[in-house]
Amino acid sequence: MRTLITETELAAGVAQLAKEIDRHYGERPITVVAVLTGSVVLFADLIRRLSMPQRVGVIQASSYRGGTTAGELVIDAKMLIDVKNRDVLLVDDIFDTGATIARLRDELSAMGATSVATAVLLQKNREHQHSRKPDFVAFEIPDEFVVGYGLDYLNMFRNLPYIAVLEPDEIAAAAESV
Repeated sequence: MRTLITETELAAGVAQLAKEIDRHYGERPITVVAVLTGSVVLFADLIRRLSMPQRVGVIQASSYRGGTTAGELVIDAKMLIDVKNRDVLLVDDIFDTGATIARLRDELSAMGATSVATAVLLQKNREHQHSRKPDFVAFEIPDEFVVGYGLDYLNMFRNLPYIAVLEPDEIAAAAESV
């Protein structure tokens, strides 16, 4: 496992992300929605650094389900709070293909959100299926499979306090241990 972003760098990146979001919204109240499960660590750190009034909620979306490449996106909005007539900030862990954010933006808009902005911890440097990029990005990273700080492989490694690249032999070993 190779460290890509250290714990110290993550803290500084999240603090900078919060400053950018604060500048954008000012004192306007927002509804911050976490995309479960990968963004939960970022979400907890981020909302404590934001200064405007906030409502918080969660939505479940997953496209990996056991692999290292994105598959069909499944969304579960049962736990989502009402977003009608609200400015929504959607917080996700990683912008990979762009499919998750594009679909969730559409879903939240269809639910009546006044606006939907997006914030991600990581954006991969690669071709994206969707042209609209996140509004706020903490780090751009190479197109590698990463874990830690909420991101997982087979629901493991979320607890790492840094972002790491899993090497092919580590991916194989983790898959065998499940």
